[in-house]
Amino acid sequence: MRVITQETLGGPEVLTIVDAPEPQPRPTEVLVRVKAIGLNPLEARLRAGEFPLIGRPPFVLGWDISGVVESAPGTWRLRPGDEVFGMPLFPQAANGYAEFVAAPALHLARKPASLSHVEAAALPVVGLTAWQGLVDLAGVSEGDRVLIHGGGGGVGHVAIQIAKALGAHVITTAGPSKREFVEGFGADEVIDYTAVDFAKAVRDIDIVLDTIGGDTVERSLHVLRPGGHLVTAVAEEDTALIAKYEAAGMHFSGIAVDPDPVALRALVQLVEQGKLRVHVQETFPFDRVADAHRLLDGGHLRGKLVLTL
Repeated sequence: MRVITQETLGGPEVLTIVDAPEPQPRPTEVLVRVKAIGLNPLEARLRAGEFPLIGRPPFVLGWDISGVVESAPGTWRLRPGDEVFGMPLFPQAANGYAEFVAAPALHLARKPASLSHVEAAALPVVGLTAWQGLVDLAGVSEGDRVLIHGGGGGVGHVAIQIAKALGAHVITTAGPSKREFVEGFGADEVIDYTAVDFAKAVRDIDIVLDTIGGDTVERSLHVLRPGGHLVTAVAEEDTALIAKYEAAGMHFSGIAVDPDPVALRALVQLVEQGKLRVHVQETFPFDRVADAHRLLDGGHLRGKLVLTL
């Protein structure tokens, strides 16, 4: 099979396609013939050496996959021919940038018929991050006022829809070029962060979901109601910020997303109910992964980028 690997840390040019043996599924695992691979900003950071999650090269990036079960010799959960998607093994290396992936059957779900493989591959990491942050950590419920920073990005546009599906009033920050985009996913209010200071524009927020980092997290303290909850996907280990939130009587949680079959099935249910869709800004063929990573490095994406096989 073909695999995208890297021997050194660096820019997109270090990503190379090589031949490798097909992985052999272990008990409880299945072999997936990959049809599409979702790309995430974290993978660009790992490629460049900014975040040593999976050690030193050589390694194979990738977790978001959608494809067809090729073989399932050691599990009853899935059968050959099943169309599946998921985020296997994270934060361990799943070797997702490949034509075949061996993955725990429990980390995969059957792909909804209404989603293409491209759309399904774009959903797991951002969907599970948003679900675990809003639902599992913050307990979002009907009537909550939720502020989502970066509503036009991968996690953000999915988080808007999850919060809306659960009855929340959703406010999001976005640039002027993304106003219609985030409103199309159900945002009730949009704050143009290039013209307005969100910390002065809103108050009495129950939950803040941060996908931006920087001083956004500290400034969000001032918009929460007493006892409010900030969930961040960026600054989860900032002990000084955690102490500041606790001293103010607020809750602070960091998301370390992990494979979650219950949440994955919940995302499937929202998709099937017509309450959740994922936006793919652009697709790239497998052999143009370096071009895809150059776009990933540039940031300011609308939704996700996907590799196709």
